[in-house]
Amino acid sequence: MVLKKFANKSFLTRLLSGIVLVALILATIIPGGNILFAANLLISLIGVYELYKVLGIEKKLPGITGYVAVISYYLLLFMGKTHNMGILMVVFLIALLAQYVFLFPEFKTEEISNAIMCMLYAGVMLSYIYNVRMEENGAYTVWLIFLCSWGSDTCAYLAGVAFGKHKMAPVLSPKKSVEGAVGGVIGAAVLGAVYAAIFFDQLSLTNPILTFAIICAVGAGISMVGDLAASAIKRNHNIKDYGNIIPGHGGIMDRFDSVIYVAPIIWVLLQIF
Repeated sequence: MVLKKFANKSFLTRLLSGIVLVALILATIIPGGNILFAANLLISLIGVYELYKVLGIEKKLPGITGYVAVISYYLLLFMGKTHNMGILMVVFLIALLAQYVFLFPEFKTEEISNAIMCMLYAGVMLSYIYNVRMEENGAYTVWLIFLCSWGSDTCAYLAGVAFGKHKMAPVLSPKKSVEGAVGGVIGAAVLGAVYAAIFFDQLSLTNPILTFAIICAVGAGISMVGDLAASAIKRNHNIKDYGNIIPGHGGIMDRFDSVIYVAPIIWVLLQIF
């Protein structure tokens, strides 16, 4: 019975695509540099497109302007001029408002607001995978993003199955429990500590084991917000998945929903520690 469950087509599709996804992540993050930069830009653009499609602006002028803004942001990032991000956002806003005014009433205020939100959400926040990787110790600290998101998610699932009784977000995600969330945070902290212990000699930090445990615990908590936020958008628009680019998993936003939130938080915490 168990073998039949794991031999079904949907499970095999999910497993194979998951293996390919992990292989691609390893192939881009390990070398870092321009390879990761290009991959990160592509993922961000796909993520923004998926969000725009859900919101119905993927082919409209505000959406196209959003794609240009994402590419422009990445150019600033590549040139090391992210301090000009404020100027870019002002220009982006002016461009959107000009469309709203001069083409009135073609676009609604919600479409203008959504164009900005999605650009920041999937465009800018996802770029922090690259930002963390390019920092000192980045070859090691970048994996904290995935320990906090996918690692904590696995721990939360196991803890929820074993001890789950109290619903955490019954409307958005009925299967998630408070006990599972606690297990996810604790599990992520343990994973972070073990990871730091393994690579202790390669890390130029005062107390990497404690530091990574704290960072992963905080990141795990944030990852759950990212997961639920993505679920809320899907519920709000009555869709199951954001796309089908990853067979068995859905779209970029389905697989990277928690990563989007965790990546910038990891970067900030690493600056503090």
